[in-house]
Amino acid sequence: MPKNIQSLERAAAMLRLLAGGERRLGLSDIASSLELAKGTAHGILRTLQAEGFVEQDPASGRYQLGAELLRLGNSYLDVHELRARALVWTDDLARSSGESVHLGVLHQHGVLVIHHVFRPDDSRQVLEVGAMQPLHSTALGKVLSAYDPVAHSEAVEAEREAFTPRTITTLDDFETVLEMTRARGWAADVEETWDGVASVAAPIHDRRRMPVGAVAITGAVERVCNDGELRSELIAAVRDCARAVSRDLGAGRF
Repeated sequence: MPKNIQSLERAAAMLRLLAGGERRLGLSDIASSLELAKGTAHGILRTLQAEGFVEQDPASGRYQLGAELLRLGNSYLDVHELRARALVWTDDLARSSGESVHLGVLHQHGVLVIHHVFRPDDSRQVLEVGAMQPLHSTALGKVLSAYDPVAHSEAVEAEREAFTPRTITTLDDFETVLEMTRARGWAADVEETWDGVASVAAPIHDRRRMPVGAVAITGAVERVCNDGELRSELIAAVRDCARAVSRDLGAGRF
């Protein structure tokens, strides 16, 4: 069995110590509480401080948890709140559309699927929670790129791979698609990522009116499209679902 990395264990213990008890602790307090030499404790604190996980009060020299740790914590909570708020609405969407429903968020230069509702039939399906999708070709990715400035920057700077002959790879064409997405409030992927598969997605916003994710219907082209165009009732259903989840997150009416 592999051994744990001691420096990481000590850093984790230090963060737990700062998270409980007094708001700020001095170097001596931290070192004695964790039974560490002052030099060792100071080195770990300096590293955590450089990463934004710990802050030092200039006046007292005492340490406290940093803003970066809070940001990561809020991100974790936001994702879990999004999934919790979307459960009922995505179940209803899969039931009414007869297709698979995915909930995605921006993560590591792509779209992370955080919730997947199976198509409500007896066909064999694979759970895709935890799967990554590209930003430039999928409906989920286009929605996030259209509404989230960070996602937009990552999609623009990345190499846009051609997965099928329909994949949009040039920057001008991609920006045109994003403008269209913002204008109509939804994005499409008709065989741009996978042959024979089509998808439509809409954005989800939080109480600050910030984009926090996207929801999509995905299925076979012959079911999701009519004459090569996405079925209007599916577009309306996805947008209604996204609005409902947004309202549950405190975004109000869109």
